[in-house]
Amino acid sequence: MYNQRSNQHDKNPVRVFVILTFGLILFLASGQLFGQPDYGETFYVKENTRTRKPIKYVHEREADIMWSKRVWRTIDLREKFNHPLYFPETPTNARLSLFDVIKKGLIEGSIYAYDNPVFDDEFKVRMTAAQVAQLFTWYDSTNMVADPYNPDNMILAPIQYNLTANMIKQYWVKEDWFWDRQRSVMDVRIIGICPLQEKTDASGEVIGYKPLFWLYFPSCRDLFARHEVFNTKNDAQRLSFDDVFHKRMFGSYVRKESNVYDRTIESYAPGLDALLEADRVKEDIFKTEHDMWHF
Repeated sequence: MYNQRSNQHDKNPVRVFVILTFGLILFLASGQLFGQPDYGETFYVKENTRTRKPIKYVHEREADIMWSKRVWRTIDLREKFNHPLYFPETPTNARLSLFDVIKKGLIEGSIYAYDNPVFDDEFKVRMTAAQVAQLFTWYDSTNMVADPYNPDNMILAPIQYNLTANMIKQYWVKEDWFWDRQRSVMDVRIIGICPLQEKTDASGEVIGYKPLFWLYFPSCRDLFARHEVFNTKNDAQRLSFDDVFHKRMFGSYVRKESNVYDRTIESYAPGLDALLEADRVKEDIFKTEHDMWHF
């Protein structure tokens, strides 16, 4: 009688469910304890940069702006000074290139890209997620290969291409220089940034650069402030991408200034004359700042 009741008790479905659940918990716990450990990037938890906020701008009143000049610049990532914005070409756990950060923000939806048919930089038309996805991945539908079942016939075999960071060699930057009479300083605000894709011919020769989209820079500052830039002097004190732009730690040259014709420097001063004209624009800004002071 005792053995019969014991066997009936062991067949209780509630008890069987509890035993199975407890066994599953132990199995999962053993996998976390004895499985592959989750190693960190370093021996301490890095929270300084990844939880940072962008440096706040000083509030400006229109009445305090005595003078301003809009300037468009080109940042060439082939310059050694700009390599921290270009590398690493392949994303790592520790660092991302500037374009990989931008790509990550667009996919997440934390920032937005702007474009329109004439491709201006006034941030009028926001690109949809599908349009952005087409920029990152596209197909060559004209590729033909031999049919494996009938070698005498050719069939279509589309090739998928992905836009990677090593294809981005330049950036355009739109910024405003102004004189604040309340603080008596010449200051600058970056308005927009545009990545340029390198274009090559069939032989692999570079034939130019293709602008992809514009980003409204103030809306990107939160994202840029949370990603590190390599510091050649100290790995423990790395800057963020927002620091690089805020502190002007990049090399560039002027490609356009605000003018009545709305034309770029290259359209009227090609070659070496374009570099001289770009230096003239920078010199004019410096002289304007100097002339604001009275000695």
